[in-house]
Amino acid sequence: EEVGFFPADIIFDPNILTVGTGLAEHNNYAVDFIRATREIKRQCPGAKISGGVSNIAFSFRGNEPVRRAFHSAFLHHACEAGMDMGIVNAAQVIEDVYEKIDKELLEYVEDVLLNRCENATERLLEFAQTLEPKSHPTAVKRKNAKFEAVPKVNPVADGVNTVAPRPNLPPVPIYKAPTLAVTKSADFGVLEKIMKERIVIIDGAMGTMVQSFKLEEPDFRGDVFKNHGHDLKGNNDILVVTRPDVVKEIHRQYLDAGADIIETNTFNGTTISQADYNLQALEEVDRINIQAAKLAKEVAAEFNKKDPSKPRFVAGAVGPTNKTLSVSPSVENPAFRGITYDEVVQAYYEQVDGLVKGGVDMLLIETIFDTLNAKAAVYAVEKFFENKGVRIPVFISGTIVDNSGRTLSGQTNEAFWISIQHAKPLAIGLNCALGAKDMYKYVKNLSDCADCFVFCYPNAGLPNAMGGYDQKGPEMAEDCRPFAADGLINGIGGCCGSSPEHIASLKKMADEYKPRELKVQEDLLRISGLEPMIYRPDTSCMRKTFWNVGERCNVAGSSIYKKAIVDGNYEKALAIAIKQVQQGAHVIDINMDDGLIDAVSAMTKFVNLLVSEPDASKVPFMIDSSKFHVVEAGLKCSQGKCIVNSISLKEGEEEFKNRASICKKHGASVVVMAFDEQGQAATYEDKVSICQRAYRILVEEVGFFP
Repeated sequence: EEVGFFPADIIFDPNILTVGTGLAEHNNYAVDFIRATREIKRQCPGAKISGGVSNIAFSFRGNEPVRRAFHSAFLHHACEAGMDMGIVNAAQVIEDVYEKIDKELLEYVEDVLLNRCENATERLLEFAQTLEPKSHPTAVKRKNAKFEAVPKVNPVADGVNTVAPRPNLPPVPIYKAPTLAVTKSADFGVLEKIMKERIVIIDGAMGTMVQSFKLEEPDFRGDVFKNHGHDLKGNNDILVVTRPDVVKEIHRQYLDAGADIIETNTFNGTTISQADYNLQALEEVDRINIQAAKLAKEVAAEFNKKDPSKPRFVAGAVGPTNKTLSVSPSVENPAFRGITYDEVVQAYYEQVDGLVKGGVDMLLIETIFDTLNAKAAVYAVEKFFENKGVRIPVFISGTIVDNSGRTLSGQTNEAFWISIQHAKPLAIGLNCALGAKDMYKYVKNLSDCADCFVFCYPNAGLPNAMGGYDQKGPEMAEDCRPFAADGLINGIGGCCGSSPEHIASLKKMADEYKPRELKVQEDLLRISGLEPMIYRPDTSCMRKTFWNVGERCNVAGSSIYKKAIVDGNYEKALAIAIKQVQQGAHVIDINMDDGLIDAVSAMTKFVNLLVSEPDASKVPFMIDSSKFHVVEAGLKCSQGKCIVNSISLKEGEEEFKNRASICKKHGASVVVMAFDEQGQAATYEDKVSICQRAYRILVEEVGFFP
């Protein structure tokens, strides 16, 4: 209600606390967690439940059969109540099937776990001494010792289920839709109406058209840069300053050909890209973006005046930059990056500021070959909208580099969509790299999974031996026809090699078809690494669909991993991560919280290293730290959609909302620990009330998806 969080991205950790400690007040901890799990999910629709499973049996570390039997029994009962995921030793929980646990051992363990008699802990401690401490719970080995259990004290009656729901539960609250401070521009309504009625036409290549004018160095310099100390030929963006007539003529030709949307000539309009020409000064980059937007708006206004019934829109083109955040420029050091996330965010923010000052109607974040660059652009755009109090439509377009169906940084296009879905773009699409024939199956996949409008603008076929494009307009239109005929798109245009001739042919073809109908996406938790991970709970048996969050890359969960990090042996740490995935971890938990470790540096280096290894990064990451600045460091390195572990109300509502909003800008799901200003929730009542309070804030104020 307050932050506007998507409810399916909310994961509660109601605190798995240790049982079997000998303290009576701890005896009901597991029962309270299990019952609270059921009630929290009832009161907070769409939210998930997670927790650190090894905490439950902390008292029995060193006795493998007892400890692992606790984990198996706890997961059995917690999953029956609705637990969705947990931080576990993936190999062990897969091996230790509940039905195969030694029956005598299981009875003693469940007496403690489910608080079935007053002396359950004492009975288990005595029984545990008869077991070989390194044996397995499914193949228990007993010492040569006779054992006779003491009678149970005040056992629960036969047939009583201590974790059954309480009677007379309160009604599920009604939650309000979030009222967010950012106002949508009028262009949203106009564009949405048009894209539901017909396939909109996007312009074609700017570079191809610039080449047709055969410009030379003096054209790029003009009077403004006559004495500039660096060659400028090839810096097409600067033509908005030195040859505005050329840029306006190109815009006119595309509008004459039938384009509804023309892009500003700002593909390289960031301080990062302009550094190639020694024009990275903010005043120069600002001038490029403002002038480019004004030129395009002037030409669009000419056409709107001629025919007001067909509005033309100017999209601020935001390119990928010439740097990548997910790929190292050094073969010898895969964890190294040539630029930081914060530097990319700053460059994009400055570009967007200039484009909006120049009057663009919308933004097009395009040719995304590295999803982390796109996430940085989205973060900058969201920050800009928040600061200015207004939101304009955003289109986002990725690039599949070859027939593997992946971006240059390795993501499938569905994983790409999940990673940037939090931006709530008006439209998602693909462009460049491939011709229309090769692009079809990837556009179809995007059309199947996206809940917004879909567009594409392929190249004019494949390049010839000289790097040019030979495909003519009618041939390109025929190659693109299946996109429209099969109802996959709401917009189409051209990329490399295309010209007004191609756009005219595309428009003629597209006018024959109705646009793709918007799809309603099922409300599911979606996260991603290089590949998508979608949580589809089996309510008839939650244990079957339980997500194993690997705990071995947590310095508190593995002494071997901790030593590797402390010693700087990141290759060994990487091998631990890969092994977890091989053993069945659905998600890798990463935690560096230790006094001997520089957590920010270690988190940054390790996540960068993981991203470079497909066998590890194909699964999503859980960025885990009690220090939020360490969490942010991890988020800034991952192109996939992560889970943040964790945030809480411990430091008050304002800090909770602030951290939730940052997580939302990064597109992360969040684990919410059941803490508030008074401390950790231990009882059933506290677990439910704290989680319900946090849920209301996230949904109604942050705008989080449960």
